[in-house]
This record gives sequence, structure tokens and C-alpha cells, in this order.
Amino acid sequence: MNESELPVLAAADAEHPQHGYTSNKDAYLRRLKRIEGQVRGIARMVDEDKYCIDILTQVAAVTKALHAVSLGLVEEHIGHCVIGAASEPDPGLRAEAIDFKVKEATDAIGRLLR
Repeated sequence: MNESELPVLAAADAEHPQHGYTSNKDAYLRRLKRIEGQVRGIARMVDEDKYCIDILTQVAAVTKALHAVSLGLVEEHIGHCVIGAASEPDPGLRAEAIDFKVKEATDAIGRLLR
């Protein structure tokens, strides 16, 4: 898909401003606030010269928690945005919209795996 076609998809998204994660937004925010607290705790551990292995253990826990949030968001994207693109009434736009949303998901997964 080229850039000239992006406004068509953006306009389609404007018709459905609710994101896939919206119904779970409060749960995501709670998890992110918990992760934020964990990160502050790690900074405090460094400041207090705690044992490096203990700090690494906490970093691993935060990383795992962020991966869980990421996977949830990917699932929400596929379940909402990709499926939404599949419901595009115009068959020509439908294929392009699906390809675009799948590419977005694939790119996001690729960034997570780096």
C-alpha cells in the first residue's frame, strides 16, 4: 500500500474511534501503573547499591510484565482492527485494509522480538 492510500484507511479509522483495548483500558492502566512502580523500585535498588542479581531479577519481572501487556495489545489489535478491516463493505478497500492492518500487527510483533 502506498502513502496516497493511507488517508482512506485513516478516514475508515475515524469512523470507528474506539480502539480494541478500550473495553480493557482500566485493566491495562492498572497493570502499567504496577509496572511503573516496579521500575521505580529497580531505580531505588540501584540507588541503594543492592546486589546486581537481585536487580536483574526485578528487571526480568518488569520485562515479562511488559511483554504480557504487549501481547494483550497485539491480540486486541487483531481481534478489533484486523477484524474491523475485514468488515469493510467495499471489496477493493477491504483487501487493502486487511493487508494494512495485518502489516501493522506484523511490524509491531517484529519490534517486540528485537
